[in-house]
Amino acid sequence: MGVKNLWDIIESCKKTLPLHHLQNKKICIDLSCWMVQLQKVNKSHCSIQDKLYLKGLFHRLRALIALNCSLIFVTDGSIPAIKLATYRQRLNSGFEVTQDETNSTRTCSLRRNMGSEFSRVIKEAKGLGLALGIPCLDGVEEAEAQCALLNSESLCDGCFTSDSDVFLFGARTVYRDICLGEGGHVVCYEMADIESKLGFGRNSLESACQIVKSVGDSNVLQKVATEGLSFAKKTKSSKKQTQPNPLRPEVNVNGSDSSLDDQNQFLQVIEAYLKPKCHAADSDAVYRVLAQLPFQRSKLQEICIEFFGWPPEKTDEYVLPKIAERDLRRFANLRSTSSELGVHNPLCKIPVKCPVSTIVKQRKVQGRECFEVLWEGLDGLETSTVPADLIESACPEKIAEFEEKRALAKKQNHRKPRIKKSENKSSSTVAEIDLRLQTLLLDIESGSNNSFNVSFPSTAVISEDSKTATAVAVHFKKQDPLIAESQGDTNCNAAVSCHIDSSLPKKHEIIDLLSPSPLASTSKVSRCQHVSDQRNDVIDLSESETEMSPEHARKAREFRLFLASIRDDIS
Repeated sequence: MGVKNLWDIIESCKKTLPLHHLQNKKICIDLSCWMVQLQKVNKSHCSIQDKLYLKGLFHRLRALIALNCSLIFVTDGSIPAIKLATYRQRLNSGFEVTQDETNSTRTCSLRRNMGSEFSRVIKEAKGLGLALGIPCLDGVEEAEAQCALLNSESLCDGCFTSDSDVFLFGARTVYRDICLGEGGHVVCYEMADIESKLGFGRNSLESACQIVKSVGDSNVLQKVATEGLSFAKKTKSSKKQTQPNPLRPEVNVNGSDSSLDDQNQFLQVIEAYLKPKCHAADSDAVYRVLAQLPFQRSKLQEICIEFFGWPPEKTDEYVLPKIAERDLRRFANLRSTSSELGVHNPLCKIPVKCPVSTIVKQRKVQGRECFEVLWEGLDGLETSTVPADLIESACPEKIAEFEEKRALAKKQNHRKPRIKKSENKSSSTVAEIDLRLQTLLLDIESGSNNSFNVSFPSTAVISEDSKTATAVAVHFKKQDPLIAESQGDTNCNAAVSCHIDSSLPKKHEIIDLLSPSPLASTSKVSRCQHVSDQRNDVIDLSESETEMSPEHARKAREFRLFLASIRDDIS
């Protein structure tokens, strides 16, 4: 609920700290205060239907989880008797409070209405936190009192609340507000700063509130700036002069002693702050919330489907990278603690396995150096981006491995490109092949009466692995005597035989440089002679002794174009 004007008194002690100030800390959260803040941001009816306040809570929690914050929700219990009147004024109705709170000495704390709209909101928030592994401690009375007890007993490093009376309950570190996104920060107040700068301790803050009340909220800061705290003494002395004579106490119309009632009420206020009703630090309820709870992935997916309409993939995209970053921070803390104890084990000998498998690439996110890493052992997440300084503290060996691989890759990229096989052929070989092809082309075009023989000791092969021909060998031979004897028959013309070597690999394509004569010209062939010697096959390519047929001329033109393409590939 808070003490009026107390935030104004301690305004000079406010500190704005970066969000990563909270990393690796155990924090208590006054859940009611957070939900009130989030509901104020989204006041429309549509925001209530769309659960925008719950989405805001979800994003706050995932940001703190990534920083390895151990969070504890604390909720309000019963309404303290001393504050029943104030609660009735705030509600402006008597629905939740049905007793007469004018005399707190005759009243006791009152259970809250668990069926109210706000109670339903708190229940939803607790369910979301439980799925994320955040325990909840239901307070006996006020949540800020329970947070302050845990903080004063060093069971947590600080507490989130906007109720200023948390200092009167004994809190030492209080975070009033949080801002996410780029430049995220928290608003922090330290009791040590309040004591050193203002001279106020826990017991004197109540008196400070009375001073502000007497001077006025609008004039208190100006008074402090001009007169210091000397005006407070004047205020106290003026109060003493106007106090009634204790020997003649004032009597109310109902016969009660008004000064005695005021004194009793003042003592009750002191008692409420010095001895609040809370779970003791050594109680079972506190022990239970100090233990870490597991992250329930499937439960969180169900909640996000019900409240936000998110598919499981979207929920994983939001949460799993934060869970992985939290695990990496815990691993970094383990190595840091081991180093402080004098234990310096290499990464491979640490009993807890490093969650990072390898570094994929280097990145920069919002001007901050980061690494994209491949995670190991985290179901549903393969890669994500984490700060470079976190990798440096958790597993510097991974950075060294990444730098080594990158240097090796750069070295390989600077190597000279491999020389193609076609470039290895000497110019003399290319010239010799070109000369023989030219000779063959001239013989075909000449239409000479003398038949010629061509033998191919090796077939022309075009490799699929290269765009150029890898081997073309054409061998010209003089007419063999055996073939010459068979040319006595004038009806014997060209005989074409195509031989394909089956021993060649399948990846090579066999190209027949001379295709068989068409049917039109085969009518001129009376006899085919095919003589094989010891070295290779000899093919007789003789046309008519009188003239070259049109089909032969067409074949010659095609062959000439083919030979030209071979020369281009070779050169």
